[in-house]
Amino acid sequence: MAKTRKREEVKKEDTWALEDLYASEQLFEEDCGRLAGMIEEFPKYKGRLKEGSGVLLEMLEDYSGMNKLFEKVYVYANQRLHQDMGNAASQKSAASTEVWMDKMNAAESYMVPEILGLPEELLAEYCREERRLEKYRHFLDEIFRQKPHTLDERSEEILAKVGELAKASSNVFTMFNNADITFCPVTDEKGKEEPLTQGRYTAYMQSADRRVRKEAFANLYQGYAGFKNTLAALYEANAKKTAFYAKMRNYGSSLEAALDDSEIPVAVYDSLIDSVHGHMEPMYRYMRLRKKVLGVEELHMYDVYVPMVQEVDMKVSFERAKEIVKEGLAPLGKRYQALLQEGFDSRWIDIYENENKRTGAYSWGAYGTHPYVLLNYQESLNDVFTLAHEMGHALHSWHSDQEQDYIYAGYRIFVAEVASTCNEALLIRHMIENSRDKQEKAYLINYFLEQFRTTLYRQTMFAEFEKVTHEIVDEGGTLNAETLCGIYLDLNKKYYGTDVVSDEEIQYEWSRIPHFYRAFYVYQYATGFSAAIAISSRILAGEEGALEGYFEFLKGGSSKSPIELLRLAGVDMAGKEPVEDALEVFEEYVGKLEKILAGGQREI
Repeated sequence: MAKTRKREEVKKEDTWALEDLYASEQLFEEDCGRLAGMIEEFPKYKGRLKEGSGVLLEMLEDYSGMNKLFEKVYVYANQRLHQDMGNAASQKSAASTEVWMDKMNAAESYMVPEILGLPEELLAEYCREERRLEKYRHFLDEIFRQKPHTLDERSEEILAKVGELAKASSNVFTMFNNADITFCPVTDEKGKEEPLTQGRYTAYMQSADRRVRKEAFANLYQGYAGFKNTLAALYEANAKKTAFYAKMRNYGSSLEAALDDSEIPVAVYDSLIDSVHGHMEPMYRYMRLRKKVLGVEELHMYDVYVPMVQEVDMKVSFERAKEIVKEGLAPLGKRYQALLQEGFDSRWIDIYENENKRTGAYSWGAYGTHPYVLLNYQESLNDVFTLAHEMGHALHSWHSDQEQDYIYAGYRIFVAEVASTCNEALLIRHMIENSRDKQEKAYLINYFLEQFRTTLYRQTMFAEFEKVTHEIVDEGGTLNAETLCGIYLDLNKKYYGTDVVSDEEIQYEWSRIPHFYRAFYVYQYATGFSAAIAISSRILAGEEGALEGYFEFLKGGSSKSPIELLRLAGVDMAGKEPVEDALEVFEEYVGKLEKILAGGQREI
């Protein structure tokens, strides 16, 4: 294995251009000084909003300017840290920006209660009198929309101060899951005993050796089972915290409170679950195909991740990856192609792994400069899809930044994965349709189907688990290990069907899901995936207005509610159609894979 390079050994052209944010350390420090002054000055508007429209405008302009400058400082410091996590100077800079965040949040904490203290008729008069307030109309409307759930200044201050305490269950779980829990080792395919870690688990579950998969599966869940009561107490504590905040803010349920921030009706959540329930048969059919192709008498939970098709050896250079992504995204038009090329040519991307570089991939950036993408490119097919995915995020941000003022440029989580997943959907369908190799085509279809299984079905199962368990707490009930395991095992049986053995160990899976500590978050993966499939299908079908509507969505930022923004792209997430249409695409591709794999051979 090649030795991982030090940061200073990486070619400049393979790194991102952080100098586009700050050309020198001095300029960064100067902005930190400016930010400190803005934070110190901001409380000067407290108690003054009734003086006139000019004071309100000045406060909102300063609020926007302060947050915009903070974003630039914060992004620069943290991206510089992420390229070399071992750099002491970068660690110090990034830590200092966390302090600035706390100070800024404290300095602006009076703002919303003060705005809500204005009579609505006076605010309307201000907006008529000062036309420059018009751009803040949606921002102000959002504040007043939340008025029934906003407390008095003293209560808000108390809730803010207990925020750190409220993170306890999440923080304890994170430390336990990442640092403390250990698992019995696994004997690999060559008979060598190897450690089992969170990072290695997926690789073991994709092993062609069934014994390895079974051993890894049993050992992992044996580890969690040993702490089932502690983990149940943590889960219940987090659910109680969520219920506490919902009740304090006058919501009818924890679910309603979680969804309201993004203006998502509870009916959307329920509709997702109902739609998936109505399309379980394609999933059962997919599992029957898996059972047949693997040639096993019983299909167990440790068999659902192993590739059904022999992996295609596709070593893809980064230069070739850029070409493949551009080819796959050609339906988005020449302008989008030009922006992709600009990102490739202008060092938006930090491409390769180096020593102490942050793992994984993301897109980030600050308003007023181009977006950035962090990769750890390893020349695999999966890395090609990651490039398309992250450039989807990047160009969503680019379009939003170009069209919107800073205050509306950011987009909400509900729509955050749509553009990135739309890119992946366009790319995979392009590769499937253009593949002339039978094995490669089967491999790509299987890859696509796994996205449906793990994102649409699995995340909806998680969402249903959260709904059931949080309702118990909302109604004053308690959650223990037996209850949680029973609910989870029943759901696993429902979602995988009778052709899959729901092994006893799978009942503990709820105890290892980090996202459960951010309540009612995971459903957005399923809805975002469904919206992306719907949009990509409309674009590929050449529907009139599909492309234009999609770009209107990309430009929208947070200027409208997520539901309204997606309607611009021709997708109405308030109805069942997008989810049901996505599930029909899944069924279509199950049929295609069945035809290619007719006869059940693993090698084609």
